[in-house]
Amino acid sequence: MSKASVIPQLMGVFQEYGYEGASITRFSEATSLKRASLYHYFPNGKEEMADEVLDYITQALQEQLLAPLHSDLPPIDRLRAMNQNIDAFYQHGQRDCLLALLTIGEAQGLFQEQVQQALNLFIDSLATVLVTAGITPITARERAEEAIALIQGSLVLTRGLNNTATFERVLERLPADLLRPE
Repeated sequence: MSKASVIPQLMGVFQEYGYEGASITRFSEATSLKRASLYHYFPNGKEEMADEVLDYITQALQEQLLAPLHSDLPPIDRLRAMNQNIDAFYQHGQRDCLLALLTIGEAQGLFQEQVQQALNLFIDSLATVLVTAGITPITARERAEEAIALIQGSLVLTRGLNNTATFERVLERLPADLLRPE
């Protein structure tokens, strides 16, 4: 098993337990690797694992979630394609956003810069599509920030209510809401 192949499993542990609740025992169970193997791959322990997972998420954000936003499709189609990717990435609202989980407790100080960069990448990519659709840059950025807040909030509601309806509704309405006339 390679180091790269265990990153998604580590991400699952962080998503399920948060940074503070993630432990070497849980990582070992999720990856089927012994503690010594985990420390071989990640000598600095949990912090290094989270750092690698954040790099993985940022790459996934660029290559999977946001890729449609950089296509030549009409803006509405780009947003719809992005939503399909978001739906798949968060497993129809069943997975928590690790970026949000890494802004809580001791993780916040450790990963603030990486989380901020990932969120700004998402905001900037969305805003660029809206500007190409004729929305002013200031309004485009505000709408992009609000869209991410809606997605994140719907993930919290999904978890709290054990019901994906809000997440599904947010994704369904998001493209038209983002492109509504000023």
